[in-house]
Amino acid sequence: MTAALALDQLRVTLGDQPVVQLDVHVQPGEVLTLMGPSGSGKSTALAAMIGTLAPPFRQSGRIWLAGRDITALPTHARRIGLMFQDDLLFPHLSVGGNLAFALPPSVRDRAHVVDLALKDAGLSGFAARDPATLSGGQRARVALLRTVLAEPKALLLDEPFSRLDAGLRAQIRAFVFDQARARGLPVVLVTHDIEDARAAGGAVLTPMGQTVGIGPAAV
Repeated sequence: MTAALALDQLRVTLGDQPVVQLDVHVQPGEVLTLMGPSGSGKSTALAAMIGTLAPPFRQSGRIWLAGRDITALPTHARRIGLMFQDDLLFPHLSVGGNLAFALPPSVRDRAHVVDLALKDAGLSGFAARDPATLSGGQRARVALLRTVLAEPKALLLDEPFSRLDAGLRAQIRAFVFDQARARGLPVVLVTHDIEDARAAGGAVLTPMGQTVGIGPAAV
């Protein structure tokens, strides 16, 4: 059984106007990048995948994840992780509490799993820290860890690097992609940044399925 994310003739319309038209497979560890100007349908495509499409939109086609048709499943049952621009850490919980919150109920030694995750992210000893004391890069790493510790089968990234400065952006971007590859997660990235798309290394499309030429990286 493949662990791919398959958008099988996924089409979203608003009235008679097509907004999203994708027919693509994203393999485990691969990143599909969606690019386009504001209002071009990027966030609408993610909403269709996660199951939060607003009523004015109409959707057709199928969404498959790890060999299962998830098209009609509610959001919580789709097993898809989502990261936004804002890290959305719970301010009333410690760093460790934020991570433990995401763990499935079947995990018994939760503190041990949290400590291993923090060590992997270069944040050993941070479990008791207040999220408000973290730097932007540290918060971004904790937010990703919380997402992947929930054991999703795919990862959607909605401009998650846009508020980071250039140097930190490259560092966190590499961390996110490395974590996704290590866990074999198919990834869909929404971004306005060409360097994000280049770093992702996969196909770059508009929400209407057209290939976007991004050119070589600057030397």
